[in-house]
Amino acid sequence: MIEKLILTCTHWNAMRRHVARRAPLEACGLLAGKEVRVEAVFGMRNAARSPLRYRMEARAQWRAFCRIEDLGLELVGIYHSHPIGPDQPSLTDVAEAMYPVVHVVWSPKNEEWQARGFWIEGGRFFEVPLEVCCPQVITLE
Repeated sequence: MIEKLILTCTHWNAMRRHVARRAPLEACGLLAGKEVRVEAVFGMRNAARSPLRYRMEARAQWRAFCRIEDLGLELVGIYHSHPIGPDQPSLTDVAEAMYPVVHVVWSPKNEEWQARGFWIEGGRFFEVPLEVCCPQVITLE
C-alpha cells in the first residue's frame, strides 16, 4: 500500500478541469509516475456515459498504457468522479478495482470539486493522503 500520492498543482488542476467538464457524467483517467509521485495525467472518455459508473474507452486506455511505458513511467493511480457523491469509493468501485494503485475520487462539496485518495484491497478501502505541491514563484526586483 502506498502511504501518500504526490501531485503538482498542474496535475491537480488537470483532473479538476476534466471532472468539471464531464459532469453530470462520471469522468475517469489514469495517473502515471514513479513510486508515489505523479508525472502525467491521462484523461479518458467514459464509455459507459453514466452519472453513476465509469468504464474507460478501451482503445484510449491501451494507447495511454503504451504512452506510459514509452515515457518510462508506471501506473500509480486511477481517478474518477462521483458527480452526485459519495466522496469515497462506492461498492461498485471496490468490487471492480483491478490495479494496485491509488484511486482518486472527485466529488462536489459546496459547489467545488474536491478529491480524496484511497487504496482498495481485499474488498475494503483505506484513505491515502494526497499531497499537492505548488512551487512558489519568486520574483526579484
